[in-house]
Formats: sequence, C-alpha cells, structure tokens
Amino acid sequence: MDKKRVAVSFSGKDSTLALYDLLHSHEYEVKLLFSTVTDGFNRTSIHGVREELLEAQAESIGLPLQKIRIPEQCSNEIYGSIMKRELASMKELGIDHIAFGDLFLEDVRNYREEMLKPVGMTPVFPLWGINTTELIERFLSLGFRTITTCVDLTQLPEDFSGREINRHFLEELPKGVDPCGENGEFHSFVFDGPIFKKPIHFKIGEKKLSDDIYTGQTRFCFTDLIAIKI
Repeated sequence: MDKKRVAVSFSGKDSTLALYDLLHSHEYEVKLLFSTVTDGFNRTSIHGVREELLEAQAESIGLPLQKIRIPEQCSNEIYGSIMKRELASMKELGIDHIAFGDLFLEDVRNYREEMLKPVGMTPVFPLWGINTTELIERFLSLGFRTITTCVDLTQLPEDFSGREINRHFLEELPKGVDPCGENGEFHSFVFDGPIFKKPIHFKIGEKKLSDDIYTGQTRFCFTDLIAIKI
C-alpha cells in the first residue's frame, strides 16, 4: 500500500519528535519540512532562530525545506492568505497531509484543522494527547538535544532562556509550568539527535527582551544562537 505523503510543520522539540515518529511510520512518507520565517529579522517566527540554523537542521536531517516568509506585522488575514498559497504549492507535489507537533491545546488544533479545510488537506497530530512528562522523557531518552531560545517572562525567569533542556532543567521548572512548554512558557531549538546526520554547531549570543505586541509590556526573553561552521 502506498504511503500517505506528509509535510511537517517544523520548529522546536515537539515537532522534531513528531517528525521522528513519522519517519519511522509505515503509514506516512515525509516529503518536506516547512517553517515560517519573519522578513526583516530573517528568523523563524516565535522561536527566533536564525535562518541559517534552520537550513542546517534540514540539511542534517536530509529533507527539503520550504520556508514560508511572512511580514513583520502579519495580521491573521495576511497569514491565512500566505498559508493558503503555500499549502496549495505543497498539494501540487502530491502532499495531502500536514503534520504538527501540537500536544493538547484544543483551540490550536481547531485552528489548524480549519486552515487546511479550504485546500482539502488532512491534519496529522502524531503526539496528540500524550502525557507531556512522558513525552519529554522519551525525547531525552532517544538522545535528542535542545536548547531554549525564548521564554515567556510571565511564566519563567530570564535565566531559563538559553539553557539546554535536560533533566536538571526539568527539575528546576516552577510548579505549574508544562515540561514541554506547551502553554508557551518556552520555545526551543533542536541541535542533535537520532534523525540528524551530524549535530548543528552554534554559540550562544546575546539575550534580548521583547515586548508583548498587545500590551506593550516587556514579556519575552530571546537568546540569540549563532551558527558556527566546522
């Protein structure tokens, strides 16, 4: 039986684990990765990872990368229009399924399902409903390595930004913080693991505070990761 062709929305550790499972699936064939990149910053949206590090990840994994460029001030309407165009281009490649690393947020899942309906594509959620403590333990046990690139200062102290996620990190998380950061507590960059042919080399740069676009209050701490050529 022919496998279902799937593109994976690729960003941090959860989508990486979802990709790992899909690569080992008998049902799906992963055709490409895609990520949104914010113009002007030339970094991945939300996670704030430099474009060249994203490219290095895709190269090491050995899959094509489709970068979806969005403007700095991107309304939901503009984002929806861009995604519709990009998804249509994937469908022309014979891709009918789109995979996401979402874990338990129903509103996010519903949004993705509604986004795919007009282009006739089917969402796939390989990790949906799995206990997040079990999930992060499995991620680490498989040998993946990841570092936080951004933390929400309303939920975590600044010094959690730019730290490798390991068992010591998890032990120090404040009570109520999801161990996978599914509520937006932190975002991550995966730099090594079983699906990488070689680790991604980088150095830690400066930290930068960023405001919440809705309140104007300082809310996020980003840690810059700078690619190193070996």
